[in-house]
Amino acid sequence: MLDKFDRTINYLRISVTDRCNLRCVYCMPEEGIKLIEHSSILSFEEIVEFTKVAVEMGISKVRITGGEPLVRKGIINLVAMLSRITGIKDLSMTTNGLLLEKFAQELKTAGLQRVNISLDSIDEQKFSDITRGGNIGEVKKGIEAAKQAGLNPIKINCVIKKSMDEPDALEVKKYCDENGLEARFIYEMDIEKGEFGVVHGGSGGDCANCNRLRLTSAGFLKPCLFSDVSINIRKVYYKEAMRMAIEQKPACGNLSTTHKFYNIGG
Repeated sequence: MLDKFDRTINYLRISVTDRCNLRCVYCMPEEGIKLIEHSSILSFEEIVEFTKVAVEMGISKVRITGGEPLVRKGIINLVAMLSRITGIKDLSMTTNGLLLEKFAQELKTAGLQRVNISLDSIDEQKFSDITRGGNIGEVKKGIEAAKQAGLNPIKINCVIKKSMDEPDALEVKKYCDENGLEARFIYEMDIEKGEFGVVHGGSGGDCANCNRLRLTSAGFLKPCLFSDVSINIRKVYYKEAMRMAIEQKPACGNLSTTHKFYNIGG
């Protein structure tokens, strides 16, 4: 599928929940958020049926996101359902890693191919401060479990403020090099102000070559993270929703006032 700027759209990011077991300072307020009603969250059946249509139209890469996707009850079943869709060549997940020790092997068996794990500091106290109480030891155990399960390549997402030369970023890079992991550095973004940058070690933020659409946990298909355009897939036929999203995909993101990181999938 080509958009009006001749970009090939072949990547769908699916947020399966707005819930998370961390409260990272750049993502969520300390007191938490007003959660989406369970009845408003897309069912696994809705996600799978929409994804089938998306794949028929050219999507070949699917990433499961959140919130934190591993807190969604039955997530292994969803992975298995998606993995059976003919045409998906790359099925992955972004996670904070806290529950990976428990689920890594089940995810691999169900058909997940690889994971991206968020890790902004190797320092135990700094990690706890950034995540407001997260235990880095659990994340490290999750990383090891992912390695043992063969969820490769394992990519580490590290948020930076201005430079990859920041002390925490350098320590994360060293940790990745020592443990056979791929480091990706993501500038801290502000959706409402339209502030973002190109991901180092990845393709995010490169508007000229953007190939993705995003499906929120409440069923809104968005052509751009930094845009208020969204199509309710419960009110529009799936194929038409895909066409509308591709037709309205902007040349470059600007800002968004209707969604937040925790409910759009990043």
